[in-house]
Amino acid sequence: MSDWRKTLDDLAEAGLLREPITIEGCQGPRVRVGDRQVLCFCSNNYLGLAGHPALAEAAKGAIDEYGTSSGASRLVSGTMRLHRELEELVARFKRTDAAVVFPTGYMANVGTIQALVGRGDTVYCDRLNHASIFDGCRLSGATVRVYPHRDVGALCRLLRRKRRGRTLVVTDTVFSMDGDLAPRPELVEACEQHGARLMIDEAHATGVLGNNGRGAAEHFGVEGQIPVGMGTLSKAIGSLGGYVAGSRDLVGLLVNRARSFIYTTAPPPAVCAATIAGIRMVQQDRERRVALWERVKQLQTGLRKCGYNIGNCETHITPLMIGDSAEAVALSKKLFERDILAPAIRPPTVPEGTARIRLSPIATHTPSDIEALLEALG
Repeated sequence: MSDWRKTLDDLAEAGLLREPITIEGCQGPRVRVGDRQVLCFCSNNYLGLAGHPALAEAAKGAIDEYGTSSGASRLVSGTMRLHRELEELVARFKRTDAAVVFPTGYMANVGTIQALVGRGDTVYCDRLNHASIFDGCRLSGATVRVYPHRDVGALCRLLRRKRRGRTLVVTDTVFSMDGDLAPRPELVEACEQHGARLMIDEAHATGVLGNNGRGAAEHFGVEGQIPVGMGTLSKAIGSLGGYVAGSRDLVGLLVNRARSFIYTTAPPPAVCAATIAGIRMVQQDRERRVALWERVKQLQTGLRKCGYNIGNCETHITPLMIGDSAEAVALSKKLFERDILAPAIRPPTVPEGTARIRLSPIATHTPSDIEALLEALG
């Protein structure tokens, strides 16, 4: 037996082996898996824009005009008019001086953190931050200090210790597996008090939080106080990519120092066009956010009435806490038998003993879709 096979067998025995499910057709509130149509409660397509005709038409038009590839990295020949147009739109949307777009959100986090800190510097990271943040911190070569989840007091105690070089604090705004919020105003104050720069990851907040969908910074009223604002274009926006928004100096530094920007082919023009259409939809169609929050309230109220533990979630992400990985997998399979797609989330994505079903309604789910899920769980 090869060591690869043994590793896979060990994962299977521990209930941690993963096998991707193949989805047919468009991502939406209902998807096809093989010959079955099932309700999808696991997508990050929060506003239902991934299947919107406006985004598809924008992508088709860009293919007709620009073809299918950018051809090279941004600093060689890959920067095209649509890249500039998208970055200018992101900067206006986020109310910053400038913005830069990466092919993925993962690449945005890894490249930005590596560009901002290095050996001799210190980066402070919430214990439940996304893996891309941790990977960026470790790859940067900076000293990494992990503080307890959402514990600003503990962060301040760490910041008061003697340190050298540059100091960066990085946090998700909406934590992707727990659905709770970072204490944004307190973090801003702590960083200002201790001379640290704050970087936020708005991946699961952009398009969803705030009166205008600009994210948690708008929700908490701290726009203009965030030196480094990162987010994704692949979730509520309905397309693909990551962005960093801030000052022109920040963007200039990333263009010249972020390895995941410099050494990779630029996003295809069709992706940029779809993203532009998605951001405009977020700006114009407030009713989608209203519909999403109505479905979220219906779901979370129903789960609590049934006695389910949904943790301390404060947002549209609802963790159905199970604990044991095998039990979470078993529940996921039972839901699938009832034509509901909601995979189990297990370590290492979440800490040991906290396996769960991560439920995320979409704005285009109907009230009867939510009732079907609650009935299946009941």
